[in-house]
Amino acid sequence: MSKTIALIVAAGSGTRIGGTIPKQFAPLAGKPMLAHSVATLGRHPAIDELVVVIGAGQEALLAEAVGAVRHVIGGATRRDSARRGLEAIATEAPARVLIHDAARPFLPPAVIDRLLAALDHAPGAIPALPVADTLARGAEALGDIVPRDGLWRVQTPQAFHFDAILDAHRRWPAGEEATDDAQMLRRFGGAVTLVEGDIMLDKVTYPADIAAAEARQAATLISRSATGFDVHRLEAGEELWLGGVLIPHDKGLSGHSDADVALHALTDALLGTTGEGDIGTHFPPSDPQWKGAASGQFLQHAAHLIAAKGGVIDFVDLTIICEAPKIGPHRAAIRARIAELLNLAPEQVSIKATTTERLGFTGRGEGIAAQACATVRLPIGGASGKDHA
Repeated sequence: MSKTIALIVAAGSGTRIGGTIPKQFAPLAGKPMLAHSVATLGRHPAIDELVVVIGAGQEALLAEAVGAVRHVIGGATRRDSARRGLEAIATEAPARVLIHDAARPFLPPAVIDRLLAALDHAPGAIPALPVADTLARGAEALGDIVPRDGLWRVQTPQAFHFDAILDAHRRWPAGEEATDDAQMLRRFGGAVTLVEGDIMLDKVTYPADIAAAEARQAATLISRSATGFDVHRLEAGEELWLGGVLIPHDKGLSGHSDADVALHALTDALLGTTGEGDIGTHFPPSDPQWKGAASGQFLQHAAHLIAAKGGVIDFVDLTIICEAPKIGPHRAAIRARIAELLNLAPEQVSIKATTTERLGFTGRGEGIAAQACATVRLPIGGASGKDHA
């Protein structure tokens, strides 16, 4: 089968969870809820393209949450939004489509594998978990027990042959709602296969679900810390960039890029947490394309590698070592810039400065050194796959 596209339906208002913004854009485990499923689906090797369906007027929230990503404006109901997403990609005639709810942020790649494999034998496949709790009817008093044999909790993403699910949406009666896409396919004779779901896919609907989801995700991550260190020479006629901020000084740092020693040390620390080598491995000074390059892109590349593995940056600590210039007046600006580059809160960034009491090359004003430490959480056992995000 050829092209596979993933649709994330994220057009709801999310009012039941409270807050000032729709829940799909609210923070969850270190980043916006939507960003988790965007990252997982975007890096899965079997998915060729990702499209997010959002509500009218949510474009700025989407850009802030995940950056530039293809999107479609949804409708008044989930069914309307899914239909609009399907129609938007109809001209591309994909063979397969996955339809996922943004309110299920922690998507195990193994579930995607099972769904796509099931499409070899049926036009639809859904993840589901057997009902374990006792079920009973009743309002104020306990009524009859409902047998739970053969009952399943249905989850997303749901996977389909594209032509089959688009046809089901187009034939669905106007004004009649459907709780999911699979029942629409079944209405018109399409078989839907059940595959093993995952508790990580439980839906986030109410405020208490936030803490439960974060606890489930935390259990799958392990903390790692790594350090970085860098040195650059001070020379007349060069600009002085430190922590992504241009600082007035009679000398600047010399190097192949902008020689931002602070960001270089921090980049190496982040790369160290994933065992991805050092900054020279990814941006060799022998490559002319990095001549004069802004070091912020190096830092964001390291952060991107962590995100591609399903990791979360918890905290970064940076110490700048020099006699001059004084770092104190620029500390807040450096902190804000690094937080911006890494999409962190300022409280997750520590900036310190010290001298060597006029000893060594930094003490003689010949250069500036920086050392950094980064703490991240990564999935236990690591992650793999290509990255579309």
